Amino acid sequence: MIELISVIGAGAMGNGISHAFAQHGFKVNLIDISRAQLESALNLISKNLERQLSKNIITEEIKKATLKNITILTSLQNGVKDADLVVEAATENIDLKLKIFKQIDEATPPNCILATNTSSISITKIASVTLRPQQVIGMHFMNPVPVMKLVEVINGYRTAKNVTTEIIEISKKLEKIPCVVNDYPGFIANRILMPMINEAIYSLYEGVAGVEEIDTVMKLGMAHPMGPLQLADFIGLDVCLSIQQVLFDGFKNPKYTPCPLLAEMVTAGQFGVKSGKGFYSYTAGSKELQVAEKFKKD
Repeated sequence: MIELISVIGAGAMGNGISHAFAQHGFKVNLIDISRAQLESALNLISKNLERQLSKNIITEEIKKATLKNITILTSLQNGVKDADLVVEAATENIDLKLKIFKQIDEATPPNCILATNTSSISITKIASVTLRPQQVIGMHFMNPVPVMKLVEVINGYRTAKNVTTEIIEISKKLEKIPCVVNDYPGFIANRILMPMINEAIYSLYEGVAGVEEIDTVMKLGMAHPMGPLQLADFIGLDVCLSIQQVLFDGFKNPKYTPCPLLAEMVTAGQFGVKSGKGFYSYTAGSKELQVAEKFKKD
């Protein structure tokens, strides 16, 4: 029975995952090497709970119980030693994830399920550094986690059926809709989404249309809630590049080649929302979307 969840990484995904589990009655250990990042995550969770409260989505009692269910720790070993499920939500970096999974494999109880929130990296490869590959699985949440209903459940080559069943059931307890897929580059969500974003960037790079025109066509013509360039900024251009590179390396197909403009922007440190500038410029407190200076029309 899964009761204690350890979430590794207190960034946007980690705090959202912690929020979702804690709100639905699970005890959560939120782990990060940075105490400041942990405090920031708790503050953001509190603000998001307050927003839910103002919309009558939750009650004051649920808000208080959710915050009470979360414990923050900087020690990975102490944070996972009693866990029933670990959800790794660290940066999308294969070397870092392999290092973390070696550590949690050694520190967790034998029956603990080890899940990763990776958006593209092979579950089978991550599982290969553990002594329990049958208990390693992908649990890919969508951002923002408290709002988005999908959980992409990814089976590695050796993931046991009972583990998949447990992750499906716990996803449903979070009021999410789990979709089970197999372990190929990008899985389903990003195998389809990232080439679309990459093609939108190529369209800008080749001068087919401007930033606003590309996003407007996809919003009004295809009923997308957000244009692909704005969505790329929201995801993080560095993350988009990393996922696109995983697709290219995994399939060796030139259609997955990352657009040079995407690579150039990442090299320049323009990651989108988190850096304040991507295809759009983001000013603190401003709700008006402004095309970045580089892409404005003459």
